[in-house]
Amino acid sequence: MATSRRVFLRSAVGVAVAAGAGMEILTGTATADSRVPTRLPKPLPEPRKIIPSDNGWPVDTAPNSGGSVWTRPVPGASFDVDVSIGDVETVLVHVVRRFNYEIDTLRPGDVVGFRPFGKVKKGLEYQTNHSSGTAIDIRPDWYPVGVAGGFYPQELAVIRDILAECEGVVTWGGDFPTPDESHFQIDVPPSSDRLKLLAAKIRNWNSVPGLGAGVIQNTQDKTRLKAAEALKRLQTA
Repeated sequence: MATSRRVFLRSAVGVAVAAGAGMEILTGTATADSRVPTRLPKPLPEPRKIIPSDNGWPVDTAPNSGGSVWTRPVPGASFDVDVSIGDVETVLVHVVRRFNYEIDTLRPGDVVGFRPFGKVKKGLEYQTNHSSGTAIDIRPDWYPVGVAGGFYPQELAVIRDILAECEGVVTWGGDFPTPDESHFQIDVPPSSDRLKLLAAKIRNWNSVPGLGAGVIQNTQDKTRLKAAEALKRLQTA
């Protein structure tokens, strides 16, 4: 009986020792884990600051890079232009097309759209509108900044008619304090309903034979001439 009791006690002690060792292993493991430094998540990058161009549109970094400025075709011409897609594209391409059909045939390299954002001289801040894809220059080498009188009267009449047709949504650099006769730009903010309505009107013209760019307009028509003169007074006031 005594022998059995000693065996039982010896077995019980062995179980207790084994259990204690197991606890030490677990404790040691837990202690080791607690010494592993917590890896903090990397901070999120700060959102890119959106810089507006002079007319209030967001500046892009480059054409065809996932932003709003893309290379778009000019129907009836043999070149493309880098502009803000959508309503802006519809309007500015319309300006280029009418110039091409009614003033002089344009060739590749004659029209400049997007330009990267950069420093500009005081008084020429409007040039930043190129970096938002909302401005074009038509033959800037022919009509340099600061020089007026580059167009013949009949050509100037077409420009005035184009501006009137665009209902004040587009302004011409020839009317700026420092003239820039190659320059045409969107002159309303991105939220403008006037831009949306004009773009819709131009798209309708483009879908109907006998309307829109490509149809030579009579710029001396009394109604058209009156509208052109009225807009000129408003934009040069």
